[in-house]
Amino acid sequence: MPETRLDLLRHGQCEGGEIFRGSHDVALTQEGWATMQARVDIPTPWDAVVTSPLQRCRAFAEAAAERLALPLIIESDLREMHFGEWEGRPYQEIWDNDPILALWGEDPEEHTPPDGEPLADFARRVNAALDRLAKSQSGRRLLVVTHGGVIRLLLTRAKGLPRNTLRDQPVPYAHFVPLNWCDGQLREVPGEAG
Repeated sequence: MPETRLDLLRHGQCEGGEIFRGSHDVALTQEGWATMQARVDIPTPWDAVVTSPLQRCRAFAEAAAERLALPLIIESDLREMHFGEWEGRPYQEIWDNDPILALWGEDPEEHTPPDGEPLADFARRVNAALDRLAKSQSGRRLLVVTHGGVIRLLLTRAKGLPRNTLRDQPVPYAHFVPLNWCDGQLREVPGEAG
């Protein structure tokens, strides 16, 4: 089966400040939009744009697909992890009031945000979506607009690292991570992340 190239792009800065967003649907700031736009202004031979359904990804992906005259694929399983009771709340507030945050930070496989999505479920959902997408778009190059948690998870898979190290993968706003998928295997594309 031919390789499928996946250029993962994390959404830019969002409205609402430093909060747990997860499935909380918020828009990009103007700065967030501009940094993403700068990333897509490079000439790259994408065949389609894929996006999470959340507006911080989707609004930009729709505009990019239209401007680049590319098909748009909305993949609901590429949305961010659901943080349960932490959704929409400031990081500092959670840090100050919920001891589970420290435990979750140390071992997200064993600890889950209250009423949140377990890491194993998140990983199953995201990996299944990526595999479906890579197979259906075999041999193509895709711009995939998604979230930090999704990209970190896929990086741990590509690097062969345990999932509980996903928080150790740096993925700033509007960051590109290129991966190749072939026969279920993900690989990093050396020297092209940024």
